[in-house]
This record gives sequence, C-alpha cells and structure tokens, in this order.
Amino acid sequence: MTETLNAAKPAELPADAHFSSGPTKKRPNWSATNLKTESLGRSHRSKLGKNRLALAIDLTREVLGVPADYRIGIVPASDTGAVEMSLWSMLGPKPVALLDFESFGAGWVTDVVKQLKVENKVFKAPYGELPNLAEIPTKTHDVIFTWNGTTSGVKVPNADWISETREGLIICDATSAAFAQDLDYKKLDVITLSWQKALGGEGGHGILILSPRAVERLETYTPAWPMPKIFRMTKGGKLIEGIFKGETINTPSMLAVEDYIDALEWAKELGGFKGLMARADANLAAVEKWVAKTPWVENLAAVDDTKSNTSVCLKVVDERVTKLDADGQAAFAKALSSVLEKEGAALDIGGYRDAPPGLRIWCGATVETADVEALLPWLDWAFATEVAKI
Repeated sequence: MTETLNAAKPAELPADAHFSSGPTKKRPNWSATNLKTESLGRSHRSKLGKNRLALAIDLTREVLGVPADYRIGIVPASDTGAVEMSLWSMLGPKPVALLDFESFGAGWVTDVVKQLKVENKVFKAPYGELPNLAEIPTKTHDVIFTWNGTTSGVKVPNADWISETREGLIICDATSAAFAQDLDYKKLDVITLSWQKALGGEGGHGILILSPRAVERLETYTPAWPMPKIFRMTKGGKLIEGIFKGETINTPSMLAVEDYIDALEWAKELGGFKGLMARADANLAAVEKWVAKTPWVENLAAVDDTKSNTSVCLKVVDERVTKLDADGQAAFAKALSSVLEKEGAALDIGGYRDAPPGLRIWCGATVETADVEALLPWLDWAFATEVAKI
C-alpha cells in the first residue's frame, strides 16, 4: 500500500546536509581543533611522523578486525592507487576474472583488458544487479571485484561464492564497503580502501591490505612490464616491509593522517566495526521505510541482500519521468539534486555520471539517522516541485 505524496515544503532542514559519496561527511562533532598537530611541519620520516603513520595502521587493524598476519600499508592516490598497485604488481601468473557491475569495476576491466592485456574473462551485469556469482571461477583465476558498488548501490551479500581452495588471488576494492559491511578477510587476499570514502577523511591516500598469499605472489613473481616506482612493493625479491610500518612510498599529508586517526578513535568509541555498521544499517533502514511507501522512487538495487548501506542509489519510476528520453530523465534527476542543494536540504546527492539518472545518498556511519529522516520529506517536496514542470 502506498501513501499519498505529501508535496508540502518541509518546515525543518537536516541538521547537516552533507550526503556526498566521497569525500563523505565528517564524523559527528568533528572539529579541526580536535586534531593533534605535533606531526605537522615535521618530516614523515621522523620518529614522530613514523609513529603517527604506524598508529593509523594499528587503529585500522583494530577497528576493522584485520587478521594479525595481514599487512596494512598507507599508499598514494586513494583507493585507485591501492588497486592500481595491486593489479600492476601481481597480475600475470593466472587468468583473471573481473566483475563489472558499476563504473569503478568497469575501470579495472579497462586496466586488465586494454593495458595489461592479461588473459581474462569479464562477468558483466547492468546497474542495480550483480553478475551470477556462482559462475565466477574463484578456484582457478585471480578475481577482481568491488565489494560495494559505490556508483550502483549494489553490494555482494557475502563471500560464500569464493572458493575455500582458491589457487589465485582475490583482489577486492572495498572502498565504500569498509567500515560498514562485514568483509570476510580470510576469503580475500588484497583489500583496498580510502579513508575519504568511508570515514570522511581528506582525500589523496589509500589503504592496501595484503594477505600472506598476496605477499607470496609479490615475492615470487616479476611482471613482464616496466614498473613505476610508485607501484613497487618489493626489492631484491622481498617485500619492502617498511611500507607496512608507516614508511610510505611518497610524502603523505600528515594533516590528512591526523584527521584519519581522529576518525578511527571516534570509531573505537562506538565499539569499532560493529558500531559503525549498525549506524549505516539504521540509515539504510530509514531510507527503505520511506521507499516502501513512496510511489515515485525505488532502490536501484533490486534484491534486498545486495542493497548497499552506504552508497544508497535511488531511481525515479514515476511514468511522467520514465516516458522522457534519456536526456530528459538525466535533466530531471539533476533538477532534483539542484533544488535540494539550493534549499540547503542535501548537498552532492546526484547520481554518478556513468550511472542511470537518479539520486545517491551516502548513508555511512558518519551520517546521523536523524538527518536522513529529515531529508526524506524534502525528496518528496523536490519531486513534486519538479514533476509539475513536465
């Protein structure tokens, strides 16, 4: 049963209108004055600098529950840099299976197919769906996939589809899944993320997590192609251990590192990963409750256990909009996000440029459920305002 759309302009705005999917909202009560500043203006190779970088790594392990024998490093160029380092350093010995169901996964397909030209098989699905996971050859191939499609709002429900006796490496882009979804680390060999995506940190830095199997690949395999310095993780056939102890490949922003430490310490106060996930789940539940009674909108993800609790993507299904051509639908979606930003109700919630036209609401742990709930009547108002113009 659906309810009649309330087109009245809401009386109250969300207390915080930041719903961007990256960089995401700062943690509640964030202030620059909370950040430690002793490392600023110091060399990242000083004892203090290395200690702060090592603390960021240790807190990452603690909050995410990363196994003790997995290495964690801070690397350049955000999640993209972490993925690229992995692909260029490790691919080649095995054929590669790639999951392509959103734009970032499609980008990794381009790397493997057109740049590295490694033997491959691509498993593609349209936005809002997953490929048939049962068909992925996880025993015999290296596998590359996004755990959560930031641009499609679709996640893999679990890691049950990954073989217990895998021969290759499982490379997981977890940038919008980490700190909100239950990653099965023992099924994953390379996990990448960025703190600007999940915890509202400043951009430019990535996190690279390696299993012992991934380290073995690095130490026993030399790629056929030239390797830029920024991608090199071994020297003389051995892992450069310093990378995973805070000795970064290039100069990091210590201000960004301090900001990340602040977010991790906040996460610890919530109880770590489980507390973060509970907050994201509550935000998704608020959106889903509204979607269930709202006739003009649906979640882009069609299957419940594949719905993201971070990058929640919505599509307009009202026939007055769907009858428009592609350009018209895109213009309508843009108008929705523009009027919401103009009113101060929501910032940066337009769908990703390569995704179907719609809205994307970041519902990760740094967002307050009360703000999500306050936003939803504004979505109804914006829709009623813009659809009347068709």
